[in-house]
This record gives sequence, C-alpha cells and structure tokens, in this order.
Amino acid sequence: MEKVRVRFAPSPTGPLHLGGVRTALYDYLFAKNQGGEFVLRIEDTDTARYVEGAEDYIEEALEWCGIIADESPKKGGKFAPYRQSERRDIYDRYTEQILKTDYAYIAFDTAEELDAIRAEYEAKGDVFSYDNKTRNRLRNSLALSEEEVQKLLDQKTPYVVRFRMPVDRTLGLVDIIRGNFSVNTDTLDDKVLVKNDGMPTYHFANIIDDHEMEISHVIRGEEWLPSLGLHTLLYEAMGWEAPQFAHLSLILKPDVSTLINKENIDSITKSFTEEFVAKNSQFSFDDSAAIIKSFFSEVKSPRFKSMLGENEKDNEITASVKQFLKKGISGKLSKRDGDKFGFPVFPLNFTDPATGNVSKGYRESGYLPEAFINMVALLGWSPADDKEILSLDEMAKEFDLNKVHKAGARFSKEKAEWFNHQYIQKTSDEELLNILKNSDLSLHISDEKLMKIIHLMKERATFPKDIYENGKFFFEAPTSYDEKASKKAWNDETSTILGELATNLEGADFTAENLKQIVHDFAENKGLGMGKVMMPLRLALVGELKGPDVPDIMELLGKEETTVRINNAINNFK
Repeated sequence: MEKVRVRFAPSPTGPLHLGGVRTALYDYLFAKNQGGEFVLRIEDTDTARYVEGAEDYIEEALEWCGIIADESPKKGGKFAPYRQSERRDIYDRYTEQILKTDYAYIAFDTAEELDAIRAEYEAKGDVFSYDNKTRNRLRNSLALSEEEVQKLLDQKTPYVVRFRMPVDRTLGLVDIIRGNFSVNTDTLDDKVLVKNDGMPTYHFANIIDDHEMEISHVIRGEEWLPSLGLHTLLYEAMGWEAPQFAHLSLILKPDVSTLINKENIDSITKSFTEEFVAKNSQFSFDDSAAIIKSFFSEVKSPRFKSMLGENEKDNEITASVKQFLKKGISGKLSKRDGDKFGFPVFPLNFTDPATGNVSKGYRESGYLPEAFINMVALLGWSPADDKEILSLDEMAKEFDLNKVHKAGARFSKEKAEWFNHQYIQKTSDEELLNILKNSDLSLHISDEKLMKIIHLMKERATFPKDIYENGKFFFEAPTSYDEKASKKAWNDETSTILGELATNLEGADFTAENLKQIVHDFAENKGLGMGKVMMPLRLALVGELKGPDVPDIMELLGKEETTVRINNAINNFK
C-alpha cells in the first residue's frame, strides 16, 4: 500500500477562513488515521493578490489549532522548497515538457484582444469561451503557421501557455466523497497553464507540486470540483498517476433567524444597508435601511422567507432589496458574514494591512482551541455513535473520508458557543486561572481567591471572560441595585433584619459552611422564611438576584467587605 501523503496548500492572499481550517483539519486527521504525512505548502504564485503577513498568519493559526505539519516552509522536508515562488526552475522544466506534447500550446492574444472578442459575443447574446471550438480562429500556435509563431517569439511577444482540451471526450471521474461521475471535454475551456510572466497558474503548479511531493490524496473544497476534469487530463498529459480526490461540501451561512434580535437588529441592518447601497447607489441609505429593517423585524416569523418572494406590486427598491437579502442570508459562509452578524469566521484576529480594519478571531473571542477544532470537525463529518465531544487524537482514530457528508454543513453560532461551554467545564481551574491572568482583564485579586471564584463560576461560563463578567461582584461592590429585584427582595422590615444579621456576623468564623448555619439559625430564631433573609442579603452583596450560593459569596468577600456591602444596601434603601 502506498504511503498516504496529503497537503494543505493555501494562498497567502488573506486570513485563513473557517472553510480553510476545516480542509487543513481533515487533511491532518486523514493523514494521522492512515499513518501518513501532512504537508503544508504555500501557493504564492498570485502576486497581484498577495497580502503581507498572510503566510505567518496561516502558520500561527494552524499551530493554535494543533494542526501541526510534518513538512512546511518553516520545518522543511525532503521535498523542499514548500513555497511555489521558490520552485520556478521546477515549473520551467515541466513547461518545456508539456509543450512537447499535444496537450498544450502557446497563445499570443492580448487582454485587449480577448476583451474585444468577448464584447462581440455579448452583443450577439452569446458567451465567449477560449475552447476547442474557438481556438483555431485565435492568435496562437494552433492557428498560426510555424513561421508566424517563430517571428512572434523572436520579437519577444508575450504569450501564455494554454491546455489543449481534447474534442468530444467523455471523462470518467472519481471522487471519494461524491462517487463516480462524468464530464464531456466539449464543456471545458482551454485554461491558461503558464502566465505571460512565466509563472504557472494554480492548475499547473499544483499538479506539478503534488506529483513532485508524492501526494496520494487531494482533499479540497467543492469549488474545485469543476476543475477535476482538467486536472485529471493534466496528469494524463504528463504521464503521471493521479492522486485520489475528495471534494468537501460548502460551509453554509447560519440560519439568520437565530442571529437577529432586538439588541442587534439596528447594527445588522446598518451593515446590510451599507453593502446594499454600495452596490445600488441609486437608492438612498435611509429608504434602503427602512425596508431592510422591516424584513428583519419579521425574521422569526414563519412567513419570513415567503416575504422575500417576488411580487409584481413591489417597487424598484423593494424588489432590489429582496434579491439582495436572499443572497445575503443564504449560500456559502463568507468572510463578511462574521462582521455583519457578530461572530468570528477566522481562527485568529486579522488586521487588513490595506485598511487597518480588524476582523475578530475565535482565539481573541475567548474560544479554546480544542473547542474550536471540535466544532469545525463536525461541520460535515459524523463520528460513530453520534459522539460530539472528541479530542484531536480521538478524531484522528475515527476519521473516515467515506463518512464525510456530500451536503453542505450549516454553521451555527449557538453550537460553536455550546462546544466552548463544554470545554470550559473540562478545563481545570488551574488552566483557567492562567488564561484569565494572561487576559486583558483587570484582576486585582490573589491567585487563591481567583481560583475559588473560578471554581464557583465556571459552570455558568461559555467563555473565560464570563467568569469575570458574571462574577464581577467578587471584584467590585455594587453601586446600584436592580430595580425589579429590589421590589421583590426589599420591604420596610428588611433594613432592620439585615442590620441584626450583620451584628450576628461580627464574631463569626467566615467559612461558607458556618455562615450557612448562622443565617439559617438567625432566620429560624426570628421566625422568618429563608427567602426573607437570603434574597435581600444576595441583593446587598451582588446588586442583583443572581450568583452562586450566598454563603460561598460571603466567604470569598470576607467579613469586612460583607459587612460594608450590607450597610451600603441599608443606607441605599433608607
């Protein structure tokens, strides 16, 4: 059996998207499951779209996720270099090789010439394609004489290398996830293999690199499925055995009804309106925003989707908004969705070097890497027995490409948060202590007390910061008291009751167990129900009727602070 070797080959044209992380993860899991090797290769031939710092971002993101490559630009390996920009001599050699076959030719058409031809076709209602039906009428080595070609070469005329797609051939293609299917070559165009600067396009470079690096399986997104016919023929043209292919389904946008609420409807409306008006400048911002908000106000209604249907009574702006919203709330999860709906789509924060805009990452949003990876893994793959919580090692033992779903996987913000909550519960108090101490929170408290707070509060926490946010009363005395809670917990007798309780606490041993007994005995001696004492006491200590058991709060606050807070509440309600 051949050695399993897989590669993740991102382009450094921006941050690593959730879909890219999933592809890298499935590559990694498959390699580990099969006792194989996982390669990170950087495909940086698209110099026009290159983003400074993107390669470092990709490597840091994968490292945070625990997806560690066996070979990479930094780590090296026997098939180095692992950046396409450093492999030019290899590509030049294979360019010469393919031009000696009947599968490639050189084309001298300029961009202006091709634009003019496209315009002619469009004027007639047709679409131009550089393919086996048009190539013999264009400026290339198939249509020109040898003398004309040589003359253009002697004149240093720029040219590209194109693939010569066979005529009327049915290709039988195989995909591990999608099974067998076929495509006729007459539906495929003659793709550019080498640009006029001598650098190969993705199609040619990745075929060469996969062959050179002995890649056995290519796992990639379904957007590359239409290229499978071309890639299969390229292997044939070069006389190489093709790897096995697996094309992953799309990650879909979340259900919009779960994202919009009273608190965020205005900000989401604003984001959508800005994008809509940028594309439809004939409409005013205010008019557009009013229509968009009217639809979002009904987002939880069963009739929301039907409201976006076509209606002959719609005016121009309403019809345009409907079309825009239908596209904006369905389909593939995009990089813009996170900014619009308030959830991350990148593993780490990313600062756009061109604009300075920062897109939030999962790490900086408080997600644990184990929770993030667990969530990503289940976006399209089902482990045995419907298990949901798995470590990276457990995933690797179970992973099977044959169990990856064909249908798109819908992202859920709620499910992502659920995973993080589960992992917060699994994380030791000591680890959470380190996370909180290394955060940007102002925690002026001893490690010993912080550990006790963590122990009390983590059950309610989805993110590490929730331990602080939900337990803020441990760090700051309340300066106001919840109005609804005050009406429920405080009456004319309460100040007297709490004043007497404070006196009883003066000589007390301030442990939770002892304090619980003291409060119980006090209420019993006064003939009061526990609620008559505990509710106002909680209000005095916390400012609201929330938090862990009151004796636990008192122990952590200590006698002096507990007494101060009781007296503050008494004075407040005088």
